[in-house]
Amino acid sequence: MVKWEQLTAAQQQEVERQMAVIRRGVVEIVPEDDMKAKVIHAVATGKPLKVKLGLDPSAPDIHIGHTVVLHKLRQFQQLGHEVQLIIGDFTGRIGDPTGKSETRKQLSEEDVKRNAETYQKQIYKLLDPAKTTVYYNSEWLGPMNFAEVVALSAKLTVARMLERDDFTKRYQSGQPISIHEFFYPLMQGYDSVTLESDVELGGTDQKFNVLMGRTLQKEYGKAAQAVIMTPLIEGLDGVNKMSKSLGNYIGIDEEPNQIYGKSMSIPDALMLKYYELATDIGSEELDRLRDGIADGSKHPRDVKMALARNFVHMYHGEEAAAAAERHFITVFQKRALPDDIQSATLSVSELQDGRIGILKLLTKLELQVSSSEAKRSVQQGAVRINEHKVEDWSAEITLADGDIVQVGKRKFVKVVLQ
Repeated sequence: MVKWEQLTAAQQQEVERQMAVIRRGVVEIVPEDDMKAKVIHAVATGKPLKVKLGLDPSAPDIHIGHTVVLHKLRQFQQLGHEVQLIIGDFTGRIGDPTGKSETRKQLSEEDVKRNAETYQKQIYKLLDPAKTTVYYNSEWLGPMNFAEVVALSAKLTVARMLERDDFTKRYQSGQPISIHEFFYPLMQGYDSVTLESDVELGGTDQKFNVLMGRTLQKEYGKAAQAVIMTPLIEGLDGVNKMSKSLGNYIGIDEEPNQIYGKSMSIPDALMLKYYELATDIGSEELDRLRDGIADGSKHPRDVKMALARNFVHMYHGEEAAAAAERHFITVFQKRALPDDIQSATLSVSELQDGRIGILKLLTKLELQVSSSEAKRSVQQGAVRINEHKVEDWSAEITLADGDIVQVGKRKFVKVVLQ
């Protein structure tokens, strides 16, 4: 490895610049000395670092919470390094046990493959394809024979596995732990062995898994990767980690109006965190926003609208961002109906004497996925017909062609009777 003292003044300056970018918005670098040594070597030799991120395609959609680590990967690409994107089509069949109080349901090969294809499409909204190499870990994990699996498992003790907080809690409470779950971090670590990764990224909840790569690389006589831990971002409720299952998420593949509208419900206290971790804003501009909010020269609403527009621009383009902002101003600030309401066809055979139950109407128009969800929306006062609130979930609605049905602040449908 090249030493600091061997660098020119210009190279030393470049190392410091890269380390400043790498440190920004991260919780921990393990160990930071190793990370800097790798950057020094890369700058001196011109050989880019291999920066790894593993993703298990356990669900079809990527949300803003997932993009925190993707933005850090993008920064590495902008610094001239190469990304190793691991699609865990093999590990995904087991499921990451991190944070789980019970054994996860194993996904089918078809589910994993379908989700993986969607992941790649969405990921390239952030990453540069020319600097991204995609791998499927079934390429090397699938062909392993039982003797190789036993040799891999011999690299780690049960005591070390039980250092994981989620395993410890389940063991102490008598919750079952399947043997195959122990193999998940081993397989993730073995990915780093196979690809000889220099750096691995992961959220703070992934610390045990990503450190496993360092452990196994040493066991197999390879140079140990540095590990960068990125923070988790709270969802729209301002409390829990962003999660689709909790409904507190902004999906990057959602419609522009949805992304903009959801972004406007981000708690004020979290706006700057979203800017720092999930956008490309520069440090100086972030400081100006922070100072402006503090001294009152910038209104939090305007700062949030700029954030919402930023998100739509990143994932749908500037034209869609401008349109989403106009829609929001029209519907929510001026309290008017939008001009671009989509139509939905409803068969007159669904009506009885021109009337239909409100729960049935909402599900038939696909404004709600189930009657129970529709009922909750009515009870919460979120349902309107031609701007008149529906307060009784058992109500029968007299429906006419062209009526406007609204759920919440972002879903509008113009009824077309056929």
